[in-house]
Amino acid sequence: MKMSGAEIFIESLKREGVKHIFGYPGGVILNIFDLLYEDKDIQLILTRHEQGAVHAADGYARSTGKAGVVLVTSGPGATNTITGLATASMDSIPLVVFSGQVPTMLIGNDAFQEADIVGISRPCTKYNFLAKDVKDISKIVRESFHIATTGRPGPVLIDLPKDVTSAKAEFTWPEIKIRSYHPTLEGNKWMINQAAQLISKSKKALIVAGGGVILSGAHRELKELAEIANIPVTMTLMGLGGFPGTHSLSLGMPGMHGTYYANKSIQECDLLIAIGMRFDDRVTGKLDAFAPNAKIVHVDIDPTSIKKNVRVDVPIVGDVKKVLTVLNRVLKEDIKEQWEEVRKAWLKQIEAWKQERPMSYTYDEEVIKPQFVVEKIFELTRGDAIISTEVGQNQMWAAQFYKFDKPRMWLTSGGLGTMGYGFPAAIGAQIAHPNKLVIDIAGDGSIQMNIQELATAVINKLPVKVAILNNRYLGMVRQWQELFFGERYSHTHLEVVPDFVKLAEAYGAIGLRATKPSEVEPVLKEAFKIKKTVFMDFVVYWKEKVYPMVPAGAPIDQMLFEEKKEKEEKKLKAVK
Repeated sequence: MKMSGAEIFIESLKREGVKHIFGYPGGVILNIFDLLYEDKDIQLILTRHEQGAVHAADGYARSTGKAGVVLVTSGPGATNTITGLATASMDSIPLVVFSGQVPTMLIGNDAFQEADIVGISRPCTKYNFLAKDVKDISKIVRESFHIATTGRPGPVLIDLPKDVTSAKAEFTWPEIKIRSYHPTLEGNKWMINQAAQLISKSKKALIVAGGGVILSGAHRELKELAEIANIPVTMTLMGLGGFPGTHSLSLGMPGMHGTYYANKSIQECDLLIAIGMRFDDRVTGKLDAFAPNAKIVHVDIDPTSIKKNVRVDVPIVGDVKKVLTVLNRVLKEDIKEQWEEVRKAWLKQIEAWKQERPMSYTYDEEVIKPQFVVEKIFELTRGDAIISTEVGQNQMWAAQFYKFDKPRMWLTSGGLGTMGYGFPAAIGAQIAHPNKLVIDIAGDGSIQMNIQELATAVINKLPVKVAILNNRYLGMVRQWQELFFGERYSHTHLEVVPDFVKLAEAYGAIGLRATKPSEVEPVLKEAFKIKKTVFMDFVVYWKEKVYPMVPAGAPIDQMLFEEKKEKEEKKLKAVK
């Protein structure tokens, strides 16, 4: 029996195991939405903006490892997905985004709500399709999910013209045959042996773990490698949770706002093992001063990421989990070292750096420090919560002061740095994990980017918690203006900020507020008990900055610290 393109589309999604779609309807896609009206197998989550839909699907994907799915209409509906697509592309997140399109005979005629979304999205997708024949829909859907979730994951967009989804054809479910797409999964064994030899010879080895560890599900293999060879581990922003943050070998995050001891270790190590990371500029700082004494082993599934930014001595292209499995076996069976003795001096030096410059802040009894809020969240959740963030100071404080021991518990926009990401991402994660505590750590600027998704959270009865670190500024930009632009706060003071408590209540959510340190814990405890969407407005010290900090373009061991800046401020005041 023949089926319409819309029916073939829905059946194809079911065969891919799709249970949730995030989306927003429109004219050219209504025949698909009509089928979803009474469908019992797939739930469509109606967001209040298409960007919110893509970020929600992104949060769903990061927290589950499955592809997030989006369905939007043509024209502005499609173009509103671009920021979300670029966010997912930069962080290698598997998404499949379906956009409606005007009928094929009108494409290129400037029809109402027409946009060349295939052309527009090409730079920020892993691949995209324009469905031209109803017979191709099931094949395109199947290939899209395969491309999005294999190799280096990423977003795929499929444009569905109205006449194609209305036409009829017999349903088929073809085998996947993509001639030009063959990701390398198995690492070169000779290169893996070379890496093992370097590990055995090194005295000061260091692992830098990135998001690829989480994407490949290699957290256990990474922990095994670190413990076999007694190698300390620092995790990039995207790699947090790939190695237990409370482990004795954990050095926290490296880079611009990383720990002092992680950055010192990178600069002093004799072997740097980069696993599933791409040497982002926020990690490396000044490139020609990065890891000057180290041999570098780089493991990544994407060959274009290797040698792109830094020199590499041993390149290993392959799936991180598969490569580490082989490497661990070689280290256990072929190389018999007394690893504790080999690393004793190195770990002692790192411990000295930890004592010299621990990750800390100055507590104040009168005003709320944002780091204190993050610490309290970690203390009360015991690390067992899914944490999303917006972008800016709130993001960095969360990365610094919340210890992630498990993968897929940390959702943040790393590569693109997308303000407005955290709240819809938390919604997506809560849909995927209805019984988990999901918390968005937000800034008062970022939260307003997609605050309309309060309606999405409330109508779906999602108990998402939002902790707003409210300093009435675009905090990270203001920090740069203070440090490098003579305190000229050009357009970063948010003079009008909504009453977040009243705003939450207006949407049917719960609003709570803390204005002094003693109120932080009671507000958090109350919020966590409530089985509804809760906005927590923490009025924090407006001038607090994220430290340590490496100025842009400086070597990563040339860091600014809180006390140095405070002394400079006191001197300036004395002069004035």
